Amino acid sequence: EPARHHDESDHEEFLDPDEVDEEQILEEDGDMMEEEDDENGEEAQEYDADGNPIDDEMVELHDDSVQGFFTHKEPVYDVALHPIHQNIAVSGGGDDKSYLWRLYDGEQLYEFGGHSDSVTQVAFSVDGTYVASGSMDGKVRVWKSETGEFVCELEGPDEVVWINWHPKGNIILAGATDSSVWMWAVPSGAFMNVFNGHSGPVTSGMFTPDGKKIVTVSEDTSLIVWDPKTAAAVHRITSEDARFHSDVITCLAVNKDSTLAMTGSADGTAKLINIHSGNILGSFENHTDAVETVGFSDHLNLASTGSLDGRLNIWDVQTMQLRTTCEHKGPIIKAQWHKAQPWITSCSADRSVQVWDGRTGQNLKIWLGHQDAVLSFAMTNDGLTCVTGSDDGCALVFRMVDN
Repeated sequence: EPARHHDESDHEEFLDPDEVDEEQILEEDGDMMEEEDDENGEEAQEYDADGNPIDDEMVELHDDSVQGFFTHKEPVYDVALHPIHQNIAVSGGGDDKSYLWRLYDGEQLYEFGGHSDSVTQVAFSVDGTYVASGSMDGKVRVWKSETGEFVCELEGPDEVVWINWHPKGNIILAGATDSSVWMWAVPSGAFMNVFNGHSGPVTSGMFTPDGKKIVTVSEDTSLIVWDPKTAAAVHRITSEDARFHSDVITCLAVNKDSTLAMTGSADGTAKLINIHSGNILGSFENHTDAVETVGFSDHLNLASTGSLDGRLNIWDVQTMQLRTTCEHKGPIIKAQWHKAQPWITSCSADRSVQVWDGRTGQNLKIWLGHQDAVLSFAMTNDGLTCVTGSDDGCALVFRMVDN
């Protein structure tokens, strides 16, 4: 439910029993008038929040994108950019396929098939040599990005929720709904390790930026820090610790120094964890709904939490204090800090992608063009181009343009 504004009264209003019949008659008359409008081929005028009439054609035509990729025809669940050749994108979706395509002209380079269910995540290896797709069919498939040549198919998990490449080599992780995490070598496809310790779907996971540890979180309210070589759990935190989450953990981030992890949960809070000691350092509490995305700035001592309540909160990591709040008109699905600037981009079910100054909360850009929720995006390293994937079946390209 929407958060209640502070100036709203808390009293409840009740109908007088003598007025019920009149209210019902008025409602029925209103319904009849709407039906008559429909029969006459006229639709009731819709108005926006400011009372201005909404022009459907204008809404449809409002498109800030400079290019797009429209082959999926089903929801585009994930997009990623080549780490070196940033004019190349990969997108994966509900059509069980992923595609490699060019940003500047939307031209398809390669179609990657072989899955029998939706592609949930796509990712390039650290140097861009390989591109992988993870699917609900339980498989991870890998291709050479330059030639489109199929390399290997990795099997073992149930439905794949996420995939993550090692930051320094051709090793890939996958987390699954069956509570397991798998690791393979590429291009051989050799199985390296399986990590068992969660008791519910593994909602997020990754190698630490230094490549020395793996951190995963689960619907079972647990976080585990793993040794990649031995698959041993180094630290484990669960809801048995009253300071930790009381509900499903939805998201995870690790800072660039590989010292801190941040978790977001359906309980509306985010927790800060010391990866080396396994200690809970604190809790970020300001949301009124589930936290869906968390992240650390590489430039400033700031962190972010994005929630279904539509708010993107920016926090001071040192003091654990709230610095500023940015607001969407719908649930926030993903947020990500820029590599080159102290900016942060967020996408939402309100169909927009927005760029904010993480220091002040100032809105720098609003991109419109999708006809449904924006599910994913990727930013170029210079922070000037954004590629998006949406429930409307399209991937769009947006650019920062000086006003």
